[in-house]
Amino acid sequence: MWRDNAMAAALALLLAAVWAWRDWAALAALRLPDTDDVMRLQQIRDWLGGQGFGDLAQHRLGAAGLEMHWSRLPDLVPGAIIALLTPVTGARAAELVAVILWPLLLFAAALMLVAAIARQVRASAPVAVIIAALAYPASALFLPGRIDHHGLQLVLLLILVRAVIGPGGWRSGAAAGAASVASLVVGMETAPFLALGGGVLVLRWVADGAGERLRLLGYGAALVVGLALAALLFRTSGWGVATCDAFAAPLWRAAQVAAVAPLALALVARGIATARARLIAALVVGGASGVAALALSPACLSPYGGVDPLLERLWLGRVAEAQPLFGAPLDHAIGYVGLALAGLAATLWQWRRTRDMGWAVLAAFQLAALALALVQLRGIYAGSLLAAPGLAALIGYARERGALALAAAWVVSAGFLYPALGSLAAPPAPAATCDGGAVLAQLAAQPAGTVAAPIDLGAYALAETRHRVLAAPYHRNAQGNLAVYRLIDLPVDAARAEAKRLRVDLIATCGGAWDELGAPPAGSLRTALRAGTPPDWMTPVAPGASVYRVARRAVAGGKAGGSLPPRCCSRHYRCCGPPCRR
Repeated sequence: MWRDNAMAAALALLLAAVWAWRDWAALAALRLPDTDDVMRLQQIRDWLGGQGFGDLAQHRLGAAGLEMHWSRLPDLVPGAIIALLTPVTGARAAELVAVILWPLLLFAAALMLVAAIARQVRASAPVAVIIAALAYPASALFLPGRIDHHGLQLVLLLILVRAVIGPGGWRSGAAAGAASVASLVVGMETAPFLALGGGVLVLRWVADGAGERLRLLGYGAALVVGLALAALLFRTSGWGVATCDAFAAPLWRAAQVAAVAPLALALVARGIATARARLIAALVVGGASGVAALALSPACLSPYGGVDPLLERLWLGRVAEAQPLFGAPLDHAIGYVGLALAGLAATLWQWRRTRDMGWAVLAAFQLAALALALVQLRGIYAGSLLAAPGLAALIGYARERGALALAAAWVVSAGFLYPALGSLAAPPAPAATCDGGAVLAQLAAQPAGTVAAPIDLGAYALAETRHRVLAAPYHRNAQGNLAVYRLIDLPVDAARAEAKRLRVDLIATCGGAWDELGAPPAGSLRTALRAGTPPDWMTPVAPGASVYRVARRAVAGGKAGGSLPPRCCSRHYRCCGPPCRR
C-alpha cells in the first residue's frame, strides 16, 4: 500500500509542477483559473483581515452586500497556510504558496483514495492512479490555483465510496458518516451521492443484518453527532436564509432528521431476524424520515430553484459545467462524459465477470454521476475519477491478449484525449476575447467606488481592487446582476439616471461583454459603447481605456464619484457604513 501512496504523491507533485510552470504568469499575479477560486481567496482574505468566522457575506458585492451560499470549511487549510507563512514571506508569497499547495494536497489524497478503491476490487492500483491523474474533467479541479471547494468535495466523496465498498465495521461506517457531514457542510452539490452512499449501507444491512449492523451503527452515529457539531462550529451569518443551497437551517434540519433513520435501524437491528423484515423496516423508517425532512424543509426539493429565469437564460445557461448533457455543445459533451462512459462500461463488464459487490457499488456511483450530468455536466466529475478502477482492470485483461489490445485499452483510458476528440468532432465557434487583465489594471488605478462591469469580471475585480462590484457570477446576486443588465441596455439618457440611482462610479466594458443579451437596442448605452462613442457623461479613465468614469451631480450626504464611505474601505475586508467594524 505504501508504494501505491508514494506513487500517487509523486505523480501529483510532478503534474502540479508541470501545470504550475505552464501557468506561472497567471499564478504569480494570483489570477486564478476560475472565478470561484479567486472569490475563495477573497473570502479567506476577508476572514484573516478581521471578518467574523461565521460572517460569509461579501460586503463589496451586489447592490447592498451579498450573503454567500458558501462555507468556511474549505477556507481552513489555505487560510492556515497563509496565516502561518505571512509573517515569514509576506502576504502575497504566502497566498501564492497556498493556492499551489492546497490543490496539490487534495490531488495526492484523491489519487491515494482511488488506489485504495482499486485494491478493494482487486484492480491494479498503480494503473488506476495513472488513469485517475489524467482523468478529465476531474483532474482539472486540482490544477494549481483551484482552491475552490470542488476538489475537497471529490476527496470527501472518495472517502465515502472507500468506506462503503470496503469491509464492514463501525470504523468504516463512522468514516462514511463523517465524510458525508463534511461534504454537506461544504455544499449541496454531492447530496445525491451522499444519499446513495447511505442507501448502499442500508441495503448491505438488509442483506446481512448481523454482519453489517456495526457499520450502520457507526454511520448513523457519525451523522447525528457530526451534524450537531457542524451546526455549532459552522453556523453562518446566513443561517436563517430560507433557501436550501448552503449549510444553513433548512438543510441542517432535513439532514438531521434523515440521519436518524440509519441510527434507528442499527439500534433495533437485533430484534429483526430476516432480510424481508429488515427491508420492510428500512422502507418504513427511511420513508418516514424522508417525508419528515422534506416537510420541515420543503426548499430542499429544489435547492437552486430560486435562480431568476432571466439570469438562468443569460448567465447560468452559458456556464459549461452547469449545462445539461444534451443541451451542451457537442465538444463539451464529449470532453466531459467520454471517459466516464468508458469507465462505466468497464465497471459493468467487471461486475458481470466477477459478480463482486464492490464492482456493483462502483457502477451505482458512476450511474448516479451520469444521471446528474443529464441535468448539469458538473455531476460527471465523480464519474471520471471512479472510472479508473474499471479501466485499470480492462488494461490488465488486455495485457494478456497482446500489444494491440493493450494499446487500445490505454487509449480508451486516456481522459485527456476526449476533449481533443470533442474539438475534432465539433470545433468550438470562435468567441470574442476579453482582455480582463487590462480592464482590471485600469480599475485598480482608480479611487474606490462602485463598478458596473460584465458578470465574469466581478470576482476578479473584488480581489484585485478596492471597489464595490454590482455583478458577479453567483446565483444569489440576482439584484446586482439584473441591475447591470438593465443599465447597459437602457437608452443613454435613462442609463445616466439609472447609474445615478445605483451610485455607479465606473462602468467597464470588454470584448464580447454582454453578447449574451443579443443585438443591442438602438440608442442604448451598450450600442454607444460597442460603437466606441460613449455619451458625454462617461469619461475614459485613460486614452483608449475600456473603463469609464461616470460624471454625476453631487448627491445629498456625499460627493459625486464617492459612493463608498471614506473611513471604511479595505481591499481585503469590507466597505460598510458607519460605524466602521473590523
